[in-house]
Amino acid sequence: MTEQFSRTEMLLGEAAMDILRRSRVAVFGVGGVGGYVVEALARSAVGSFDLIDNDTVAPSNLNRQIIATRSTLGEYKVDAAKNRVLDINPDCEVRVYKTFFLPETEDEFDFTQYDYVVDAIDTVKGKLALAQKAQEADTPIISAMGAGNKLDPAAFEVADIYKTSVCPLARVMRYECRKRGIKKLKVVYSKEAPVRPVKDSGEDTVRRDTPGSVSFVPSVAGLIIAGEVVKDLVAGKGRNVD
Repeated sequence: MTEQFSRTEMLLGEAAMDILRRSRVAVFGVGGVGGYVVEALARSAVGSFDLIDNDTVAPSNLNRQIIATRSTLGEYKVDAAKNRVLDINPDCEVRVYKTFFLPETEDEFDFTQYDYVVDAIDTVKGKLALAQKAQEADTPIISAMGAGNKLDPAAFEVADIYKTSVCPLARVMRYECRKRGIKKLKVVYSKEAPVRPVKDSGEDTVRRDTPGSVSFVPSVAGLIIAGEVVKDLVAGKGRNVD
């Protein structure tokens, strides 16, 4: 293992690092949460990524998204994330898909190719489609629940969707997962009640339903997710990696 991962290898061991190097992780959504997932996994020696997002970096992303800097404004988020990954580890293989994952686009992706799937997208329909496709392919998945309108990064927990509480998005997902026969879904969620925005920030340019967000909440959710992915992969719970 190269020197840049030597400190990680001290804790995980050579065999675990080899598993991570051979793993292929798909990250759907590379914004506030997903960007930090990609960053941490790249710094953990994960060897191959599929990055899926059709959004571009906007000024409103600068307050919380690790891929958002003045130099990346206007770039596709997947391109900005790919450039960061390759700047960290040039040996990585990174595939980018400039598309939003929805039921209408789900057939573009073969979930049997992934060792792990990360759901960091915003739409309930997309999240449910991801959960269903992962279940059908027997591919492990972890899903981010709501991180908007939250201020307490210590309130996040890892649980099965059916053991969640408080989070409004998790409540909807529990109901819809049960209807669709999705037996389990590992999630990161917060028991913090959503904070009511103090005021409309630029009502003319920001949709009324746009949640507020800060730098230290979605980042923590993303790092927790990355930690779960690494833990599961090195424990042999990835789909393809022995």
